Amino acid sequence: MRGLTLLWLCMCLQAQPYHWEHQPIERQVSDIEPPSGYIRLPLQDGSFGSWLRMLPLLPGGTPVHLYNGTLKRNQNAHFAVIDIDVGHANLQQCADAVIRLHAEYLFQAQAFDLISYDFTSGDTCTWRDWSQGLRPTVKQAHVEWHNKARPDESYANFRRFLTTVFIYAGTASLSRQLPRVEAGDMTIGDVVIQPGFPGHAVLVVDQAQNDLGESVFLLAQSYMPAQQIHILKGDEGPWYRPVTRILITPEWTFDPPQIYRLPQN
Repeated sequence: MRGLTLLWLCMCLQAQPYHWEHQPIERQVSDIEPPSGYIRLPLQDGSFGSWLRMLPLLPGGTPVHLYNGTLKRNQNAHFAVIDIDVGHANLQQCADAVIRLHAEYLFQAQAFDLISYDFTSGDTCTWRDWSQGLRPTVKQAHVEWHNKARPDESYANFRRFLTTVFIYAGTASLSRQLPRVEAGDMTIGDVVIQPGFPGHAVLVVDQAQNDLGESVFLLAQSYMPAQQIHILKGDEGPWYRPVTRILITPEWTFDPPQIYRLPQN
């Protein structure tokens, strides 16, 4: 009996798709009802889209907090708050939130070779190198890598890796790294970016479709200062229709929207 219990526990741990601390999952992105006449299309098990669709949400009505625990001033921009930590520094902003969710997915999928992000300088930071002890030394716009730590493939070290990525990456580097996608081809897991200093980025975390093949999307963001990642709320609710010329979100107007595709397992 004890052996069966341990086996069940090991299976549960292996199946855990979200490594960060979160509340017992009672509400997920998939619980957000699509508009009348639209349904969610099936997704491949283990895909980035499936993982995003099942992200845990905090209870309805939860306000967005900043990294320092204070309330965000604008509480009218979100429909729901994703149950994921924001950290204790002003780092996990817009592009960083996209990187966080993408990297978390790849980490749990053990797609370690794909966990790779460019710094604004153009230098690449990979989880493989970091986990083997390599660390960047940044001198002005030049980055050198030195073996400064012991090999460590733990989740805690992975989070330290992400902290460094957040410091040196942003919308400009992410837009240079990723391939562009036509607006009509946008799908769950894609990211809308306006590169700049500052720029902004929102992630497509779900998609539904009607009988005519027309899609609507849920968009998630963090913002400035760093804050809890949340599902955006537009004039017609949380679902956004595809646009080619301009995308208006509560706190940013993408004119025009530039859509990019993140690498998936």
